[in-house]
Amino acid sequence: MQLSFCLSHFFLEASNAFTSVNARRTFVRSVAPEPIPAPPAVPAPTTNTTDRGKREWPPSVRSYVQRSFAEENMLPRISRPEMETKLKQVISQSVEAGTLAHMDWDQLPLPQVMIQNEKEQIEYNTQISSSPSRPKGVSALTHQGTNEALSKKRKSSDLDAANGAAIQNSPWRSTDSRSAFESRISYPDKRLRNGAGPDHGSSKSTQILDGRKKRFEDTNTAPISMRPWRPSSINESSSEEPKGPIVGRCQDLEKKYFRLNGVPIPDNVRPVAVLEKTLEHLKTKWKQERNYFYICDQFKSLRQDLTVQHVKTGFSVTSYEIHARIALEQGDLSEYNQCQTQLRALYAQNLGGHPTEFLAYRILYFLHTSNRTDMNDLLANLTPAEKDDPVVRHALDTRSALALGNYHRFFQLYLDTPKMGAYLMDMFVGRERLSALSVICRSYKPDVKLRFVTEELGFESDDESARFVCDHGGHHYLEERDDGVRLLTGKALNFFETPLKAASAPKPVI
Repeated sequence: MQLSFCLSHFFLEASNAFTSVNARRTFVRSVAPEPIPAPPAVPAPTTNTTDRGKREWPPSVRSYVQRSFAEENMLPRISRPEMETKLKQVISQSVEAGTLAHMDWDQLPLPQVMIQNEKEQIEYNTQISSSPSRPKGVSALTHQGTNEALSKKRKSSDLDAANGAAIQNSPWRSTDSRSAFESRISYPDKRLRNGAGPDHGSSKSTQILDGRKKRFEDTNTAPISMRPWRPSSINESSSEEPKGPIVGRCQDLEKKYFRLNGVPIPDNVRPVAVLEKTLEHLKTKWKQERNYFYICDQFKSLRQDLTVQHVKTGFSVTSYEIHARIALEQGDLSEYNQCQTQLRALYAQNLGGHPTEFLAYRILYFLHTSNRTDMNDLLANLTPAEKDDPVVRHALDTRSALALGNYHRFFQLYLDTPKMGAYLMDMFVGRERLSALSVICRSYKPDVKLRFVTEELGFESDDESARFVCDHGGHHYLEERDDGVRLLTGKALNFFETPLKAASAPKPVI
């Protein structure tokens, strides 16, 4: 009582250290301003040491109280009564502990800051307790009935002990006897929510957990082959679990491709001897039927059997090269790139094949996609032997012609492409023809013969070149005369720039 009275008197002195005065608004002195009522006088403590003794507060404490009530340190969410209560608590604890004169009051947080931190901590704990997510490996069910269901669901006693210890020591465990899971369940009677009634042990939460436990028990007791799911690390018997590359036992030449969802079964995988026969069978079937969707599916299945058996030999190189050539012929860049990626790794192991041929294809592919970054990396890693190869040299000359804008040289190379590079060049030759037409329209005026366009842009006939111009909206610039059809370049000028921009849009790198 004595300390509380001293603190109240101390706070009153600190808060009344400055007296507000109304500002003067007129020079007339006829009306005297009303006197400001003085605050009610507080009786000073008597000098009677038996009732209330006067305490001398250290200067650091007085400074701390004055800073607490300073206007610039006030917080909008903290009221003055809260501050006074917190300040009394802090000073009282310091007096009782005997650290009033030794505490560093200049570094001690102000009471409004302490209150704000406590409120924020309470809000954070409330959000954590109301969140549906739980830390992984620790259950949020804390009532007795739920713990019994959880202990029955677990099969390992070690896990039970670990989970029980974690629940007891969890800092996020609520003091409420009900779990966060149970608090989210709707009860028809409010008494059941509070745990009242004789059937509290058989709550809806416990019933749900019992149902889940039964479903999992039924699934776990069923044979592995009859389960709706199959663990990727378990075969029919644990003794048959492969510890390395498997060896296939399937003897079928044809097998549909399917994605693996677990460990491959040897009975569904063909060995290398069967795969060699399969490759010859697919080559014959492709020449006879030309059914690309069927051949692509069979080649993907063949490649998968090679992968799961870790087969990396010359036969693997041959299989990937044949599939890549077929995909390139059909314009399937996705499958072609998958084969090209694997071939790069196989070529690095010196397993044979045709590495320079597919190196040239990579250069042409980068020209198609305008991928300058990968192109520069490839050029930097070329060896003198690779540059001397005729197929690679042709691809490098094509790149140089495009870089210099020499469309005459480019179309000469296009008409004399070795191997299967023409299939790749067909993918971007239209773009280069539009670019060349724009240059011709700006360079030759007022017109040129259509035959000149046919020869310069690598068309097979005048009809093909005229169709190309018409397909891009330039039929107004074709005029038939006595000496043949002419292209009115003076009127066309920059007409072909618009379709060129559309054709030059960045291609997705597949």
